[in-house]
Amino acid sequence: MSSEESTKSPFLPPRWFVRTFWTLQRAAYSATGGRFGIRPATADVWGMMCLRTVGRRTGEERKAILGYFEDGPDLVTMAMNGWADAEPAWWLNLQAHPDVTVDLPGGSRAVHGRAADKDERPRLWARWAAYDKGLDAHAARRSRETAVVILSPRPE
Repeated sequence: MSSEESTKSPFLPPRWFVRTFWTLQRAAYSATGGRFGIRPATADVWGMMCLRTVGRRTGEERKAILGYFEDGPDLVTMAMNGWADAEPAWWLNLQAHPDVTVDLPGGSRAVHGRAADKDERPRLWARWAAYDKGLDAHAARRSRETAVVILSPRPE
């Protein structure tokens, strides 16, 4: 592999495609009553969950389908917005209202969201990088650090 190939950023589809895919994925999840669009995390593949936040301006429920892995009782995801520079709306909503619900294949779970601290972040980033070999190259496209988000169980 040449040095040019090793520094080349992994392919990302056009932004319009990413946004259309997200819209269709949420629609399929809703239309099937949650039977399509989420999956459990395994040792080899990150899972997919539906995060239900409260809109920071509207107060209305918002849904986002996100990748995750389990870290003990916690769920870990990335605030990446398809690697666009802007922060994802769900992350801004979560910061405003951190007590949310996630839908997983086994049912719903009440969680409290927060950014990983400086001691937690390197370990959790490395775990995500095991799932996504292009993680560092994708993250380098953004002008800001990508938040590693921890969703911890909370009493209902």
